Amino acid sequence: MRSLKLDTPKSLSQRVMQQLRQAIIEGEFALGAAISEEMVANSFGVSRTPVREAMGQLQAQGLVVIRPQVGSFVFTPSADDITALCTFRIALEPKAAELAYRHDRDGAAASMTAAVAAMEPAISTKDNIAYGRADAAFHEALFTHCGNRYLAESYQLVSGRVAALRTNLTSPIDVRTRTSFDEHRKLLDLFARGEFTAFEELMTTHITNSGLVYARALKVE
Repeated sequence: MRSLKLDTPKSLSQRVMQQLRQAIIEGEFALGAAISEEMVANSFGVSRTPVREAMGQLQAQGLVVIRPQVGSFVFTPSADDITALCTFRIALEPKAAELAYRHDRDGAAASMTAAVAAMEPAISTKDNIAYGRADAAFHEALFTHCGNRYLAESYQLVSGRVAALRTNLTSPIDVRTRTSFDEHRKLLDLFARGEFTAFEELMTTHITNSGLVYARALKVE
């Protein structure tokens, strides 16, 4: 049987999608902002077809809302969205941590340690983009090393939205207060010691507090 493997570079629409995804996550497009297909196409020097395909992929990731006959917009969560998102994370992240501890303790700890190390200079320079990247890397490490692709794929459903909310709303506060930094250090310590009851309690508090920041910042009840 002939091989069905395709060793081709990423499609144009995939490359456009990844660039736009990063721009949304890092706040180059504000929450709720309109995204002009024509502007993006001109910026990338491509036709509107790959841009339209990229928008469809971003809509599937929950980062973009496409309104027929109106346009494409960066998502803005409702109060219910925020509650559901935090509940989802609280259910998944402690379990991912336990699995990562069993499956690849050293790899997970190394990734989390590197993320915490990257937070320190970001706080010193008040760089909320760099802080947001490090924060995202910390949480994603739990899923990267958990050894369960279904759990990892489930997290990918929300990771873009979480990262965008983090950069836009919580990171500007986190680089000023150090509260988040201290919580991440404590989470790393609890993980390293395998103390998952305490880890789950702190992670629940950590995620819940993020949700409260999102709600206040977006003025949703």
